[in-house]
Amino acid sequence: MRTFLRHRPFGLPALALLIAAAGCSSADDSASAAVPSPSSKTVRLCRNLDEALPSKVDGQDRRDPEPESALTAGWGNPPIILRCGVPRPPKMIDPKIAEGHDPDAVAGGVNGVDWLMEKQDDGAYRYTTASREAYVEVTVPKGRDSSGALIDLAPAVKKAIPEGIAD
Repeated sequence: MRTFLRHRPFGLPALALLIAAAGCSSADDSASAAVPSPSSKTVRLCRNLDEALPSKVDGQDRRDPEPESALTAGWGNPPIILRCGVPRPPKMIDPKIAEGHDPDAVAGGVNGVDWLMEKQDDGAYRYTTASREAYVEVTVPKGRDSSGALIDLAPAVKKAIPEGIAD
């Protein structure tokens, strides 16, 4: 039995440390977000946006979702999620929206950034930039202050994503 104890690769302290580390994994509470697949020009704009994003949005600390990407960002828990380089939302080109007939999709501006607002089935709101060279989508969970998030994100969007028409 003594020989067995001498050749064990782990002692009890190492085993306890390994179990504790596995139980404290931060991946368990991480949010996830689908990473968009935009053109190379849009990726460049989105990387500029990632560098300009604030560390806090609506008073919440930045906690990026999985998988890690310069095209996604998050704040708080439940998270406000930003995705850059998303495709144009179908409702953005629907003529009924322009006429104001779709109550679930409303256009508006916040601090110089135009957004399409869409209420989601779970009570969250999804905002997508309009009149910018890349589409930036921000999803604000139910119960969170959408205006605070959009106000905090507007300076970064204006700085990194020029006005124009997205690909």
